[in-house]
Amino acid sequence: MKEDLQILIEKYEEKIIGQSLNIKLLLSAILAGGHVLLEGVPGTGKTQMVRTLAGLLGGRFNRIQFTPDLLPSDITGSTIYNMKDNTFETIKGPVFTNILLADEINRTPAKTQAALLEAMEEKQVTIQGETYPLSEVFFVVATQNPIEFEGTYPLPEAQQDRFLFKLYVDFPSFEEEKNVLQQVIENENMSNLLSAVMNMEVFIQLTEEISRVTVGDNVMDYIMKIVRKTRETDSIRFGASTRAAISIGRAARSWAYLSGRDYVTPDDVKMVSKPSLRHRIQLSPHIELEGASVDQIIEELVGSVPIPR
Repeated sequence: MKEDLQILIEKYEEKIIGQSLNIKLLLSAILAGGHVLLEGVPGTGKTQMVRTLAGLLGGRFNRIQFTPDLLPSDITGSTIYNMKDNTFETIKGPVFTNILLADEINRTPAKTQAALLEAMEEKQVTIQGETYPLSEVFFVVATQNPIEFEGTYPLPEAQQDRFLFKLYVDFPSFEEEKNVLQQVIENENMSNLLSAVMNMEVFIQLTEEISRVTVGDNVMDYIMKIVRKTRETDSIRFGASTRAAISIGRAARSWAYLSGRDYVTPDDVKMVSKPSLRHRIQLSPHIELEGASVDQIIEELVGSVPIPR
């Protein structure tokens, strides 16, 4: 199965050029059973990145374009009266899928954003008082546009905390961007040529293997010291919660497995700390005024924690 995973990564990198780290982090997140907040300017391939992952995994893919008039029932589904049969029937919404792209999630009000919470956390949806389970593999990727704030509704901290990672999608290098241009011009129908390299059954077996990856006591101490440090430093106004520590541990396991190991190292923890923490902490006002970024503070913080031997 590890061979299948390696083939998947290779095919993924062939289709999505210049995003090697984000590709592996996306895979780590879905293997860990988490969800991802994806931030980047329009046209950087966020939708294509998620659609390609669904295609390679042989999973069902749905996309919801979040708008100010979107209702919770547009996500979860609703019950309608069937006049022909004289009965009520449930119409399931787009949340009933394997991979869900919540496009521009910050363009819809909090009530609709919250409709995703139960689905993301509990893997179930309640429609008219009746509860329906979601697929065993259920992965939400929500996108945000960082440069346009007019008519947006910032995600509440409670909802941001539901995401395992927050990833930034930046522009590729000159050569990588030229390769993208060349690919599209030479083959306009490239998306139609995508074929699955594994199925959902194999993927579920992979997640079971990851659950057996060892996290040593010294590594758990390292994770806890990093998370607790976020609550003790003057640079950070609000530190990370216990859920952040759990997220780092789960993500580090997946990253170790992708790296071909059955045990987690401190380097795995360092690799996933930044995407796990950047949406879970708030910088102190004086640090923001100095122009420091969240990533910069996290790097300094993680670097100040002694690495276990």
